[in-house]
Amino acid sequence: MAEMDTSSGGGHKKGPGVKKSKKLSTRVDLTPMVDLGFLLITFFVFTTTMSQSTAMKMNEPKDDDSTQQIKVKNSGAMTILLGKGDQVYYYYGQLDPEKLSEQFKSTTFKQVRDIIVEKKKATPIDDLMYIIKSDKQSTFKNAIDILDEMSICAVPPGHYAEVDITPTEELLISKTEEANGIK
Repeated sequence: MAEMDTSSGGGHKKGPGVKKSKKLSTRVDLTPMVDLGFLLITFFVFTTTMSQSTAMKMNEPKDDDSTQQIKVKNSGAMTILLGKGDQVYYYYGQLDPEKLSEQFKSTTFKQVRDIIVEKKKATPIDDLMYIIKSDKQSTFKNAIDILDEMSICAVPPGHYAEVDITPTEELLISKTEEANGIK
């Protein structure tokens, strides 16, 4: 607590009969203040809630619907293929072997949002479908990034799906990456 020192400080006299007043010193003990600080810290540590981990909501088909296939119009379908080196490949409708060079296009994650939005604007919402396929060389980060792009572009659930890549598409990706020097 607080303490006062009342001991005499030597009291020199200046002249006969002059009495000098005693100097008093005060000292404040801060130990209770430190105790109070630690009590407050422990109170706030125990009463706060830590941030809850959040998970991405995935729109997965129900177990009984796994055998059903959804019919998609060719004009409304866009296939997005994820390659290595943050490369994104895409084509509209089905691949035509005679028009591969015109159909199969390459882009990056910086430009894919504009392509998704353009397709969404140009296609009636009932016909719209994005098919997402990941190459063996693509990263998990790329798969999450493309799902984030779907959320950012406000593509409704059920209008995009993750599907296994076909051997033809794998070959197209590897040949394109080889030609472009992507390692």
